[in-house]
Amino acid sequence: MLAFDPGTCATGDIYKLMVGSIVPRPIALVSSLDQGNVRNLAPFSYFTACSSNPPVVVFCPIMRPTPPMAKDTLRNVINTREFVVNIVSEEFVRQMNATAAQVGPEVDEFELSGLTPLKSDLIKPPRVAESHVHMECRLLQVVQVSDQPGGGTLVLGEVLRFHVREDIIENFRIDPDKLQAVGRMAGSTYVRTTDRFDLERP
Repeated sequence: MLAFDPGTCATGDIYKLMVGSIVPRPIALVSSLDQGNVRNLAPFSYFTACSSNPPVVVFCPIMRPTPPMAKDTLRNVINTREFVVNIVSEEFVRQMNATAAQVGPEVDEFELSGLTPLKSDLIKPPRVAESHVHMECRLLQVVQVSDQPGGGTLVLGEVLRFHVREDIIENFRIDPDKLQAVGRMAGSTYVRTTDRFDLERP
């Protein structure tokens, strides 16, 4: 096996190792507002759940190599302490991808992508109507791991309300065939969640 010392490798090469081996990664399409109420949408594949009591999710914006290094989403969430995690399904993956473009903070990514804003119940940032699962979140904690290019910031949000499309859920179990979630691989590659197998826990 080849061995790599992160201290002697370029940041971009380490990034390639991580996103190529930590796969597939779920995608959080995060909606937020800036202090002037400009809507923001951005996808994050450094994303997972980290608690169910209380329900907490975490996503990780990565520092850009050039100014402004902090992403709009991170600034918005720190300033307003609210955001929505919208789960990405196959039918709107191209619109999700459009929100990954690096544009100025004055650009409304709902308009850019053609996705539809939907009023949230408890917080100001809108949900994405095309998504089948929304999580209205209040900022719980921000942990800055590194402020260097490629460095990450953990954004932990407590889920205040779940919204799930009625026809994909029964007894709190979500039907993966109807959710049609997509995952992120390396580079420009995505994965469908259609080829699955079961294993009973010992």
